[in-house]
Amino acid sequence: MTKRYKVNLTQLAQKDLEQIFYYIADDRIKNARNFVLELEKKIFSLDTFPERQPLIAENEYFATDYRHLIYKNYRIIYRITEKTVFILRVIHGAMLLEI
Repeated sequence: MTKRYKVNLTQLAQKDLEQIFYYIADDRIKNARNFVLELEKKIFSLDTFPERQPLIAENEYFATDYRHLIYKNYRIIYRITEKTVFILRVIHGAMLLEI
């Protein structure tokens, strides 16, 4: 049986999603809604096998064990505890992670 994890979005990750929505909505609100829904689908897919995604390069600077899932131009940064995946940030791929 596949182990299931609980997926929690931090307040900062929720704010990131809102900012992405509003940025895209400046052009087309329908596109913004669809894009964020797809991002959320990817985020909640981490309820199974979250270890499948790679560790981030910034770990060596922060002494962390964060992973990321890439969706189009965005990085979903997260960490795994015993039974929970914490979504820390959703940032544009060109940005470096800031803690």
